[in-house]
Amino acid sequence: MIGFLGVGKMGEAILASLLKGGVAKAADIVACDAVPDRLRLVRRRYRVATAALPEEVAAKCDIVFLAVKPQQLDPLLAALAPALTRRHLLISIAAGKTLSRLQTLAGGKARLVRVMPNLPVMAGAGMSAFCLGVRATPRDRRAVARLLACSGEVIELEERHFDAVTALSGSGPAFFTRVMVGLADAAVRLGLPREASRRLALQTMFGTARYLLETGQDPEVFVKSVTSPQGTTAAGLAIMDSSSLRAILTGTIAAAARRSRALNKVR
Repeated sequence: MIGFLGVGKMGEAILASLLKGGVAKAADIVACDAVPDRLRLVRRRYRVATAALPEEVAAKCDIVFLAVKPQQLDPLLAALAPALTRRHLLISIAAGKTLSRLQTLAGGKARLVRVMPNLPVMAGAGMSAFCLGVRATPRDRRAVARLLACSGEVIELEERHFDAVTALSGSGPAFFTRVMVGLADAAVRLGLPREASRRLALQTMFGTARYLLETGQDPEVFVKSVTSPQGTTAAGLAIMDSSSLRAILTGTIAAAARRSRALNKVR
């Protein structure tokens, strides 16, 4: 059985991906959430079992996704710890919370995996990074990779990289979208209808990412290949390269990473 403690947007997205991917059936899942309306919605939408208390999930499930907000995780695990045993595999998607902290809060017996997914898991195109706790086994590695693959791409990384992963991949969808909106708005100011501008910008962002993923081409090589001397792309890149854009992007990722580190201390 697979349990979910928290079925907000991300928790629901992962739950839905497991059902859609065929690695779990509705009868295999138990969900729990502190917000009754969310729990009723998930029960009605996916026909999964629900539990009123986290301890009920621990009693029924060997694999448990910890999908609550970082601020809610410490008290949740502290209360749940007496019910956790060596049979439990806990998969935490809480930003910033380290494996060491999670292991202490969980009582030291359960196996732990830390995951940083991102919002595109809701469209089956997510990016999830994971790392194993000291008690996790090779079997756990395979199980987690299989579960996460239902919602997109998966990569295993050392935990020391997770603040950067959180900044780039976890927060990245908002950053990429902000750039996309800025480009689209600039085209509107040139007279392009807003709806057409947004559609052109979205498809261009999507298509470029898909092309780079499918071809494996180095991004810098790609930029050079689409930039003709004295052409329109060259004219635009000249503005980008002479501006503080790179410094802004560097500062953006650094700020998000600092916040990720700080979240480990939030109780």
